Amino acid sequence: MKLDIDNDIRKAKTIPSKFYHSPKVYRKLKKLFNRSWQFVGDTELLQKNNTHPGILLEGMVDEPYVLAKDGEKISCMSNVCTHRGNIICKKAAKTKNLVCGYHGRQFNIDGKMKFMPEFENVENFPSESDNLPQIEMDMWKNMIFIINDKKCEITKLIGPMIKRLSWLPVEEFKYKPELSRVYNVKANWALYCDNYLEGFHIPFVHKDLNQALEYDEYFTEGIDNTVLQIGVGKDNEHTFDLPENHQDYGKNVAAYYFFLFPNMMFNFYPWGLSINVVKPKSPEETQVQYFTYVWKEELMEKGAGSGLDKVELEDEEIVESVQKGVKSKAYDRGKYSPKREIGVHYFHKLIQKYY
Repeated sequence: MKLDIDNDIRKAKTIPSKFYHSPKVYRKLKKLFNRSWQFVGDTELLQKNNTHPGILLEGMVDEPYVLAKDGEKISCMSNVCTHRGNIICKKAAKTKNLVCGYHGRQFNIDGKMKFMPEFENVENFPSESDNLPQIEMDMWKNMIFIINDKKCEITKLIGPMIKRLSWLPVEEFKYKPELSRVYNVKANWALYCDNYLEGFHIPFVHKDLNQALEYDEYFTEGIDNTVLQIGVGKDNEHTFDLPENHQDYGKNVAAYYFFLFPNMMFNFYPWGLSINVVKPKSPEETQVQYFTYVWKEELMEKGAGSGLDKVELEDEEIVESVQKGVKSKAYDRGKYSPKREIGVHYFHKLIQKYY
């Protein structure tokens, strides 16, 4: 399928509607997600236990991994036993060794094969291939990202976010599981991202949010595999106290919205951070995992960062409606608003580049 997104937003048309519901298109996306960095949590995952297992983007990449902490060093490894493929670590635990429950193969906490019963006469054993393969991992402050097939450094993705927000003490933000959520949306993952990437719909879909933002000052920029959106507040009561040397100093910034291609959203508010990881489940099903990190609890439920559950449900309702519409024979592609849909256009160009 040819996407054919013109670089000139004034001439360009959106990606073909088939992209949002074709099983064939969906199957081809695995390579894209296999080569994308994914946020999996923060260092608190290893505060009480020194191992933490997970599945990288379940339903699309399906790679079992285990985070492990040895002293101060954190690493990420395959969670699949090199003997017969059993999942080794089933739940977070404090341990000195990783032990497979199938035939007793043991690994050091760094993944190196340590012991295997009944293997006395095996030739060329143990070898490098008997160790657990390392999975690429990197961090920003205390945030952990991993990637299955590394093609770029994490800084190539989060560089604009680091530059804009290096002054924020993100490592002091506290993860709040009771405020975190998982939403199941009956729409394609890219449709959900399209909706996130423009403030065009805010006056029509989010009436309460619109009351907190200056719609005419809403800012969008696409750069280096990232889309930045800035929500400007109508007053300075619930906005960031920016450093004097900051490029946005003097503006009433109520929210920084960073989209990290292809499926992560880092939303910074004066109260803290909401991270949304968009997980494709099928051509027409998406799961969105919300991670909530609180910095200033007294600012919760104030300004642009309030009522996020309500905003999410409003977004779900509209994208599920659009999902039905894009399957119509009467619709294929639309045009972009050069003023309001810069982020969507940039996202579609990235899809065209990497798909």
